[in-house]
Amino acid sequence: MYRAEYLHDEVFAAAPFERVVVSRPPGQKGWVTLPQRWVVERTFAWLGRSRRLSKDYEREPPSSEAMLTVSMIHLMTRRLHPVPRKRSQRFRYI
Repeated sequence: MYRAEYLHDEVFAAAPFERVVVSRPPGQKGWVTLPQRWVVERTFAWLGRSRRLSKDYEREPPSSEAMLTVSMIHLMTRRLHPVPRKRSQRFRYI
């Protein structure tokens, strides 16, 4: 998924930054914490929680990009100023 070579020719050739793919160390088995890849996966998970982004409802790419921006603004605003919520009462047997 992260090694799409066509992106290098079309996107990253003109970009002022370099694409670095973080891979599992050779010979390593099982789950391994990778330095930067979890940041990308976590951000995709956050965006997946937005109902509008769950499907591709937008017809034009600029509209879709705007919805991504709005979703991230909403997420960051909620994290910077969280709304206090009432805790639900725990269930107890009487």
